[in-house]
Amino acid sequence: AGAAMAARALWALLAALRAGWCLLPQSGYLHPDEFFQAPEVMAGDILNLQVYYPWEFLSSSPCRTVVFPLMTSGVTYWLIKSLQQLDICSSCINSYTLLVSPRLLFTIFSFILDYSVYRLAPFWDADPWKALVLLAGSYVTLVFYTRTFTNTLEGLLFALLMVLVSSRKSSGSSAEPTSSSLIGVITTAGFFNRPTFLAFALMPLLYWAGLIVDSQKSIKTLINHFLKFILCTCFTAFVFITADTFYFTSVSLDNLYSTNKSSLIDVIIQLHDKMVVTPFNFLSYNLNPHNLALHGSHPRVTHFTVNGVMLFGILHILAIGAGFKMLKNYVCQLMQVRWYYRGPPGLLVHSDGSPTLLLFYFVPLAFLSLFSHQEPRFLIPLILPLVLFSASSNTAVKWKLLIALFNLLGALLFGCLHQGGLIPCLFHLEQLIHSPASSSHPRHYSLLFAHTYMPPRSLLNIKKTDVHVEVIDMAGAGEEALCQTVEQQASNFTCGDCHIFIIIPGTVRATLTKCGVSFKNETLIFPHLSMEDPPQLPVLSSGNWRSQLGLYIIELNRDH
Repeated sequence: AGAAMAARALWALLAALRAGWCLLPQSGYLHPDEFFQAPEVMAGDILNLQVYYPWEFLSSSPCRTVVFPLMTSGVTYWLIKSLQQLDICSSCINSYTLLVSPRLLFTIFSFILDYSVYRLAPFWDADPWKALVLLAGSYVTLVFYTRTFTNTLEGLLFALLMVLVSSRKSSGSSAEPTSSSLIGVITTAGFFNRPTFLAFALMPLLYWAGLIVDSQKSIKTLINHFLKFILCTCFTAFVFITADTFYFTSVSLDNLYSTNKSSLIDVIIQLHDKMVVTPFNFLSYNLNPHNLALHGSHPRVTHFTVNGVMLFGILHILAIGAGFKMLKNYVCQLMQVRWYYRGPPGLLVHSDGSPTLLLFYFVPLAFLSLFSHQEPRFLIPLILPLVLFSASSNTAVKWKLLIALFNLLGALLFGCLHQGGLIPCLFHLEQLIHSPASSSHPRHYSLLFAHTYMPPRSLLNIKKTDVHVEVIDMAGAGEEALCQTVEQQASNFTCGDCHIFIIIPGTVRATLTKCGVSFKNETLIFPHLSMEDPPQLPVLSSGNWRSQLGLYIIELNRDH
């Protein structure tokens, strides 16, 4: 009882940390997709801010559904816009609310994971509170599940699917599946969110189908379950396709009925001709090896050997060990059964943890490994079966200190350090651009970002009609290209109130000294760790370590 109370208190503390750290906010910048797959697009559409629209959301190449961005970032931005229009909050729209409001909604949604673990743990013979502590204490939950990734939504939908397919009666026997319709809706929604969801849904759907076949005596009832599933799948797909078609083709009913002779059939034909099915476009693009190579190619074993360890640490290694042990024991018993009894084999392996949970973990991992582009965030939905397996087998208890240290370091690295200066930098620039002095006397700002992740323009809170701010993203440009651009900007210093700022990591700060221009008003934002331009260990051990782990905002001197 004492251990259970301690686990509950620890979970509550970690849950409060998750919410509090979101509001603080987290300064780490994980990947551009956390902004450019939803918040940046919705900020442009709903708040009419200057943004950068990624190619996936252009009408010429629609590869992402707009439904989930509208339901998440869109709703939060509409809310703060309404509060400002009603004069309830005069300055609701600022860099802080633009960053935190969508994240806060995702943080609230992240507790779907906790609910799922609590519901599923008894079904898989795991201690609910041990599993909840493993989940809430993971830096994957603290950092990745509070960010606006499509992978985050994929993980939440996977969790709900596992809850729906795992049910028991109070007697302990498997219950008759009754959620065919919801399973169809979630499977289709997950597919439109990310087509890779089918890799995660495969095992739960097979498990659910097996339960239906085992529990039904009537063929009619069996067909009824699958018919409900198919009908709800088709209806959900229709909703997504319709929403995406209207968004990407700018089709309106007024335009469709503009001619007096337009009939319902004509309208349907016009919609069919302009139909947008984003998952098919996504698959068409990503199944082309050349396209994947543009985003980076990795060895097929990267998920198994690197990304799994990076995200889950010792839990991933223990799962691999348990998987090999179960497979070895199963093969041995299979051979014994055939040798001695010549009868049908069964899974006679007696081992800690559920073999089915391991399949829920490794089957999606194996499918995702078929693609050459492999990023750690693609695996974050697997945290659910992994913590359930680890809690059911009790293998994690012996490693609790190592698990705690690993997650502490992961939270600091990805939640604070990784590209950690860019978001505070945008906050600083937003205040500068909207300062009273700038408002009374309009100034022109040129913001040149070099060797940073793509800056989300929406956090600068600049209206589309405002032409006084220019953002130049140099990405990882070389020394020659960078200096050429800086010198070009310096030569364009024509107006009296022109300000040029260069944002660059401390590790490549020395490059600017070779550009033949002078600077003033240097501002150092700490901490900022660029893995693309990492600091050298000898420099870190010197007195210059703070500069190496910082991001500079440098203003170009007018009298260069």
